[in-house]
Amino acid sequence: MKFSLLIKSLMILIGLSPIKLWASVPDFIPETTLVNAESLIDLAEQHENLIIIDARIKSDREQGFIEGSFSLPDITTNCQTLKVIIPQKITPSLFYCNGVKCGRSVKAIVIAKKCGYSNIYWFRGGFEEWSQKGYPVAID
Repeated sequence: MKFSLLIKSLMILIGLSPIKLWASVPDFIPETTLVNAESLIDLAEQHENLIIIDARIKSDREQGFIEGSFSLPDITTNCQTLKVIIPQKITPSLFYCNGVKCGRSVKAIVIAKKCGYSNIYWFRGGFEEWSQKGYPVAID
C-alpha cells in the first residue's frame, strides 16, 4: 500500500497521471461503433474504402496482422500521420490492437477523434480474437 502511494506521488511530481497507469480498457468508446471479427468482415465487404489501422507496435505486428491493415502504432499517431493513411475524415476507419486488454487502439481512436475523424469503428477483440477464430493472418 505504501509503495503504491509512493509510486503515485512520484508520477504526479513528474507530471504523469497515475490514473492512466491503472486504468482499464473501456467496454466502448463514445461516437465509435464497436465491432467483432465477423462484423469487420461484413464492413470490409460493404465498404470498399474501409481503412484498417493496426495500432500495435512493430514487435507485435511482426507476430502477424490482419491482411490489408496499415501499421500506425499509437505512439506515432497524430493528425499528420493519420492524414497520410486516411486523407478524408469521413472515410470508414477501423482501429484494432492486441485484444480486449490492449489500450493502443483506444489511444489512437481518441487522437483520431480529436483530429476530426468520424465514421470510426473499434475492433476491441483485436488481433487476439481475429487469430483465435482462425481468420487469415498476414506476416511481413
